[in-house]
Amino acid sequence: MQMPSRSGVTLWLVAAAAFASPWLVQPMRGQDQAPAQPARPTVQVGVPDGRGRGGPARGAGARETGPPRAVPRYATGRVMLGGATPAEKGVWQPGPVVGNPLGMENIPYQPWARALAADRDANELEPHTRCKASGALRQFLTPYGVEILELPEMQRAFIFDIGGPHTFRTIYMDGRSHPNNLTPTYYGHSIGWWDGDTMVVDTVGYNEGFWMDRGRLPHTDALHTIEKFTRTAFNTMKYEYTVDDPAAYTKPFTGAMNLRWEAGTELFEYQCQQANYAHELMLGEYKKVDRTSLIVP
Repeated sequence: MQMPSRSGVTLWLVAAAAFASPWLVQPMRGQDQAPAQPARPTVQVGVPDGRGRGGPARGAGARETGPPRAVPRYATGRVMLGGATPAEKGVWQPGPVVGNPLGMENIPYQPWARALAADRDANELEPHTRCKASGALRQFLTPYGVEILELPEMQRAFIFDIGGPHTFRTIYMDGRSHPNNLTPTYYGHSIGWWDGDTMVVDTVGYNEGFWMDRGRLPHTDALHTIEKFTRTAFNTMKYEYTVDDPAAYTKPFTGAMNLRWEAGTELFEYQCQQANYAHELMLGEYKKVDRTSLIVP
């Protein structure tokens, strides 16, 4: 009996497999293929999802569902700046952090300050990229957000800067005044009080080792800021500021931006130097750097 050729056997096996496939594939499909996973929510750059028992974290483009929640308040009726309960976590995120997020217009520079602002815009040698603390307005311009913790029993409020230097700022709410002799620091000396539903913060004693925004605003150790935090809705905080630095500007100026509440996210481990793609800015060579490719630390 003549055996079929090797090519004939191959064709026969292929035909048999094709004939049997409708019966074989269907029962095996449930074993070999994992069930489809739902799309993960989008989140702000570099921020963990923050998902927990409350479900998925709200992403940067998420929308509220159901009726809007009321602004949380203490039993005394005063507004809370965090979650409605100690178990409710969340951080305050900025909107876009590039462009003109603080709504600055007609900044009254002194000539030297205008020239320095132009140089910063061209070279972007910002201390924040080298893990330095970011005082004043810059604290609210990172894509990681800030966590505001108020301790009424201690008459203190704390603002935790999550990204970058991973530091915190203390606001004294006990009615004290600024001390006469201050050692300048990155966050300065802050005292605060409540004006209705607005927390007002007065700060002096800044050092000159940071940029107080993302590069447009030089300052000196004469800097004095007034900041106002007003929770206008459960998910919205209005942030207003007044800058007064007579050594850098011809007069005080103001601006504002909105912060948004991102539920489910809290402080997380952050290595400032790890995977930092701005090596030229960290080495302190102060050379002109091609910044046509945007990096948002």
